[in-house]
Order: sequence, then C-alpha cells, then structure tokens
Amino acid sequence: MKKILYIAIIFAALGWGCDDESFLNKEPKNILLESQIWEDESTVLSIVADLYVRFPEFQTVNRWQEFTNFDEAFASSNGDYWRHKFSDYSYGSWGMWDYELIRHVNLFIEKCSLADELLLPSKTRFLAEARLLRAAYYFEMVKRMGGVPLIVESMQYDFSGDPTYLQHPRAKEHEVYDFILAELEDVKSDLPNDVNIKSRATQALDLAMQSRVALYAASIAKYGQNTPTVSLPGEEVGIPAQMADTYYKKALDAAEELLLEDSYSLYEKKENLSDNFAKLFQDKANNPEVIFVKDFLQSEDGAISNPWTLVNQPWSGAEDLEGGRLNPSLNLVQSFEKLDNTYETFQTVDDAGDYIFYDNPGDIFAGRDARLEGTVMIPGSKFKGKDLDIWAGFMLADGSVISGAYFGDSKLLPGKSVEEQVVGYDGPIDSREYSAQTGFYVRKHMDEATGSGQRGLKSSTWWVRYRLAEVYLNAAEAAFELGQPAKAAAHMNVVRKRAGLTIPLVASDINFDRIFNERRVELAFEGHQLWDMKRWRIAHKVWNGEKQELTNDPGKADAVQTRVFGLWPYKYYDPAGSENNGKYVFVEKLPAEVTQAHRFRLGNYYSEIGDGIINRNPLIIKNPNH
Repeated sequence: MKKILYIAIIFAALGWGCDDESFLNKEPKNILLESQIWEDESTVLSIVADLYVRFPEFQTVNRWQEFTNFDEAFASSNGDYWRHKFSDYSYGSWGMWDYELIRHVNLFIEKCSLADELLLPSKTRFLAEARLLRAAYYFEMVKRMGGVPLIVESMQYDFSGDPTYLQHPRAKEHEVYDFILAELEDVKSDLPNDVNIKSRATQALDLAMQSRVALYAASIAKYGQNTPTVSLPGEEVGIPAQMADTYYKKALDAAEELLLEDSYSLYEKKENLSDNFAKLFQDKANNPEVIFVKDFLQSEDGAISNPWTLVNQPWSGAEDLEGGRLNPSLNLVQSFEKLDNTYETFQTVDDAGDYIFYDNPGDIFAGRDARLEGTVMIPGSKFKGKDLDIWAGFMLADGSVISGAYFGDSKLLPGKSVEEQVVGYDGPIDSREYSAQTGFYVRKHMDEATGSGQRGLKSSTWWVRYRLAEVYLNAAEAAFELGQPAKAAAHMNVVRKRAGLTIPLVASDINFDRIFNERRVELAFEGHQLWDMKRWRIAHKVWNGEKQELTNDPGKADAVQTRVFGLWPYKYYDPAGSENNGKYVFVEKLPAEVTQAHRFRLGNYYSEIGDGIINRNPLIIKNPNH
C-alpha cells in the first residue's frame, strides 16, 4: 500500500490528474488472485501441466550421458570420457529428496478439493491426476532412497521458534510402496480410459504404474535376502521376504487387467520388424502401444524439442556439427538372441584362430532378434536414407592395419600411387569424439524428420515412459516368481513374436536369466537397467570393479560387465594373393578411453541422505553402508 501511495504522490507532483478511488482499486493485470485461479478450469490445468513437467527422471532423451554410466553404451564425447575412467560411483549419484515438489502437489490437492466453482468431472480428474503424480514422485524417491517420510498434507510453520513438530521420521520402505499402490488403486476409476491420451494420466497408466511399482517391491522383498547388510533394523530399508508373493500377485493382477483392455496392443504397423520397432518410438498417430509420454515439438528455438537426434546422429550424415555421442556397447549388442532362441557371441575367428571373412559388414549380425537393428545402427545400416560409413581401416595379409585419425582420412596403400580413404566417415576411430568408437550408433529414439539434427530445431520424438511391452514383461516376471512359468512364457512370447522370434518359449525355458535378458533387449535405452539391477540385487556382482574381458556367456544375468567393448569391421587388403580381398573381418575392441572398471558398491543400492537433511531433521537416519 505504501508503494501505491508513493506512486500516487509522484503522479500528483507531476500534475497528473486521476480518480484516486478507481486508481487504488484497480485489479492487477499481471497476476492472478488465488480465488481467480480456482474458478477457471484452464488456469488449474496449467498448474497440473507444471506438475507433469516436473516429473522426476534419471535417464531420458534430454540426458543422453546417463545411459553411458554402466554397460549399455560408450560416451563418445571428450567431456564425458571420464565416465569410463573411474570405478566407484558417488553414493548420491541418483538420489532424490524433493519435498518442495511434494509440498506443491499437496497444496494443489488441498486447494483443488475446496474449489467449488470447478465442474465436478474436471475437479475429479484433476484430483486423481495430482494424487497419481504424487504417488509417482514417491515411487521415484523410494526406489532411490528407501523409506522416506510420508507427507500427505501441506505443513505450516507457526513461527513459535520450535519447528520440531514439522519433523517426521522415515517410513518403512514397504509402507511407502503400500501408500503408492493404495493411492493408485483409489484414483484409478476417476481417470479417463482413453487410448488417445498419451501425456496425461489414464486408467492404463495407473495399471501400468501399479504393475511396475509392485514388481519393484516384490523383487526387493525376495532378493534383498541376498544382501542382508543392505537393510536397516527399523525396515526403513529392506522389505520382509514374506511380503514378496503379495506384491508379485499385485503386479500380475494389475498387468493382466490392462492386457485384457482391447484398445491397447503392441505396435505392428511396418512390415520390416526392425523398422517397426524403431518406429514405435516416433509414431504419434494412433499408436496403440504407447501409454504415457513426455511429449516434444520441433520448434525454431528448440525450446520444446529434445536434443537426442542432434547429439547422436551418425557423423557422416549429420545436419549440424554434432552427433555420435552415444555408442551402444558390444556388451548389449551380443545380448540379442539368434532366431533359434539361442545366445551366441559374434564369430570373428574360426576354430583355428583365423579370421572369418564376410562379404558385407552387416552379415555378421544376420539372423538375430529384429530388435537389434531397431535399437542399434550397425555397420551397413542407413539413417535418413543415407548409408552409414562404419569401418575401422584396412587390414593387411600380415595382420597389420592402415587407418586414419580423422573421419574419412586418406593414406597411401601398398602398391597404390594415389591416396584413398582408409577409415569410415563414421569411424570407428579411437578417442575421436562423435565417431562410432564401439562400431555402433544408437537407433532407438532417433528422429528421421528433416531438421531433427539441427541445433535450432532438434527433435519432436517423444520420451516414452510407459508402454504395453513392458507390462507384458512385468506380467511374465511376476508369473515366473509365483511359480507359473507357462503363463510367463505366454506373456513373453507376445513380445518376442513381434521381434521375429517365432519359436515359442515353453514353461521349461523360463528362468531368471530369460526374464533378465528379455528386459535388457526390449527396454534398452529406456531407463530401466539401473533400477532392475538394483531391485534384483545383482548390480554389485555385475559391476564388481574388476577389469574382466567381455563375457562369453551373453544372456546370463550375473555375468560381469564392468567395461564397455566394441566390435570393429576392417576391410581386408590383399589384392595380389587372396580371393578375400575387399571382404570384411571383425575385431573385438576395448576403446582406448575405457581405462577403469565400473564398481557398484553395496552403499550404491540406496542413495545417500545428505548431512544437511539430517541436521535439519534429527529423526532421519542414514542409509546403510554410508
């Protein structure tokens, strides 16, 4: 009021006349009063939109680097080589303790509940969405931190000088999971059942989330017994083993309720199965598999688009001076099965140790699960209609190599008088950022639209958070753990058939390794690997810090995978004496920048609760092994 009075005085002093009463009582034009917010549906929707925008995630198309932390991919970028040069992860690497976010959604629920001017259908939906989002926020916290304080009402400080009444202890880990599942079940019928809604909550999302949440709780209860020191006596960390089957049943029931919904189905629009798999992450028109996304839109300033295609496009066809930063690993690539349902490493030499020659660089990958080429660009692939140029150099008959240090570099070959290209325009070239240093580029999430590789436009491809294939795999895992392997096989076969694996699995085929590997290849680069390895309690075995060679046992869940390997194609050069001249040989390669082995410690299963949090609230206890 003083400020308004000062302005009025200045205006008077300057000789400006006005009606004092009307001037001082004008409604502000640049802010909304709280009473105005809750009487307008579009304004409330904008608040809900902000809650969706703040949905917490660790690995996404906006954070490509986080996919190179373990064994899925190599970081082909000078500023990110450090990810392959250290062994131990910080205890806070993927932590989350965001009670500002929880407070905001609690306030929304309270104020929206009192908003009598909103139409009841809209109000009911808004409240259901907010409660689902709050459940999702708590899920993100519990899977990172273990049990956290369950705050479901906004707290107000009374300025008495004693804030202790605001301090809450950590809930038991299972109590947080129980709260999430109860909330999701309670709001399910208040959400729309509409397959065309992808970026807001629906009944399908509710069920998909229930299946994921319950599966996490169940596996922690079952496999937590294998790491008894990763627990606390008050159960803030650790879930009693006897609760496992209850959670597995909940996961299976929720998944199968959704799978019975006729309006959702796997994406099967394209005849080529690899193209079909890649396209499901791009096609926004009547996509029956996608359940919930973060959407993007190509724009002139790039503000609402994503950079995945820009930073990962093959260098040879890049639309800007960017690309190739994320190179899928041979560790991942060899996990894709052969079409006879067997696992096999790639055959580079015969029994005598001599190189095997291939007519074309893609031949070594033939006869594999179609998801391989839907996930990874291999030598011989195309992107945006252009052939990739992935080859590491010429291999001479004596085994020596002639290659280059730059994309498409030229040198003089023996017996030639004119220099010619000796390495691909896409690499691989050791330590050359943006080249395919593992021999591969990523295909999943890549946008084929013109301009998607330009800094000013970038990509409109959405980030798929939940899709039906995961729900099938959730159901398969839960059924397996409940002693129903035939049902597990049936659910897995639906997903595998879409990938070209036409020999159905039967009950006797189903074991934990099958469950593990099916998720690994179906859900690669979708942000599941870390959380799966944590909940199964095998992360410390697989990433054990030892510098071991690439496993010869792909498909085995606890095979050590501490370093990222590649597979490099060479053109064979022996023009005078070999019928194999011009054919291709392959060499398993450890990129030069991979100097250390990843080590996941017992203390990494739950992220660190910082001293600042504990100092403000002495009721909070530390996580184990910190």
